[in-house]
Amino acid sequence: MSEDLTGRRLGHYKIDGVLGRGGMSVMYRATDTRLGRKVALKIMGEHITGDAEFRERFVDEARNTSAIDHANIVPLYDFGEVDGMLYIAMRLVDGSDLASLIKDGPISPPRALELLSQVAEALDMLHERGLVHLDLKPANVLVTSRESSSEHVYLADFGLTRRGATGHRTSSGDFLGSPTYAAPEHLRGEPVDGRTDLYALCCMLFACLTGRPPFQGQVQEVIQGHLSTAPPSALSLMSLPVGLDEVLRKGMSKKPDQRYDTCKELMAAAKAALNAPPDAPTKKTMPTVGPPSGPQFAQQSGPLPQQQPAPAPNPGTGPQQAPPLPQGPRPPSPYGPQYQPPRPPSGPGGDPVRLRPPMPAQSSSFATNKGGGSVKWLVPLLIAIAAIVLVIVFIAMASSAGGGSGGSGGAPRSAENSSSYDPGRLPTEVPTVTE
Repeated sequence: MSEDLTGRRLGHYKIDGVLGRGGMSVMYRATDTRLGRKVALKIMGEHITGDAEFRERFVDEARNTSAIDHANIVPLYDFGEVDGMLYIAMRLVDGSDLASLIKDGPISPPRALELLSQVAEALDMLHERGLVHLDLKPANVLVTSRESSSEHVYLADFGLTRRGATGHRTSSGDFLGSPTYAAPEHLRGEPVDGRTDLYALCCMLFACLTGRPPFQGQVQEVIQGHLSTAPPSALSLMSLPVGLDEVLRKGMSKKPDQRYDTCKELMAAAKAALNAPPDAPTKKTMPTVGPPSGPQFAQQSGPLPQQQPAPAPNPGTGPQQAPPLPQGPRPPSPYGPQYQPPRPPSGPGGDPVRLRPPMPAQSSSFATNKGGGSVKWLVPLLIAIAAIVLVIVFIAMASSAGGGSGGSGGAPRSAENSSSYDPGRLPTEVPTVTE
């Protein structure tokens, strides 16, 4: 439909200007002269209104959709036909559409998920009532920030919405809808359901993240891409989390039973992939056996080059450089189970300098020899004491004998006599007393 209806009247609607044009319709800004409110008036193209089957389905689904009350679905005010033209009057949203937001490039992944999550809510409501939108594309997603502190989304254009069965086609078999975001079963004229809209929603997510639809080119190239070509990797076009690629691949699966069950499930998987922590780099560690072998040296920055565990000693020859260790129980050695001779010191700032060699197990500078060392000095001491005792006894006995002989003479010894006594002349016999 090429004629511009601006300034004309269609029934009780006064057309004020063009809001946008599509392949099947033109969206106008209009005024409802009866209620005095601004509306968005969508007028279908003449090539569609001439299809009797489409006209019947249009009326049926317009009635079903107008009965839906959802925060993310544009309210339908009116629909009808005037002068052979089908129209739908709906709420006029003061904002822009998603197509305008991504025409110059992708939007941030968090914003894309926030906007499309609201679309998913609206679609799942439709699907619960047995309806399928079948014309999902960025131009039909209206975004406004004038109604709340955050961006609010409305899903619009329910002209092709229908209840199950197959997608819309004209009497001549022409496909109705936008092939850029159409599911394979929709393009083939096969039965459709909520997973058909889910495929289109996933295509829109791809477009929001990369700035382009998954398949581009002429109409037939786009259709063949949806029918038989795997979707391109979003990671090859933008720097995105790896998990998002798998979500997009599953959402755009050629077979409906291989997709997610609901649109909200698709968006939940996309949010989980976006918020997943990046894979931490694998930390390479060298094999270790027990405590570190050998003395501890200053740690150098960076990975140790070609560090290997100490080789096991040769059973035949034993360690080549290790000194023999004392046998028997011993405390845990700080040198580990496999001793290696220390490296030569390098002075201040280098490896630590060992001040003395390690002591054998249970050795100490203050240890006492418990194997009889005390006997060596105890025996001479006892012998010396015994000799002194014998000398004292001997002198005492000699003194006692001299005093007895002086008493038998009856007179005391004079000083001269006593001074003539030679204590060095000791008796050779001990006198005895006979009774």
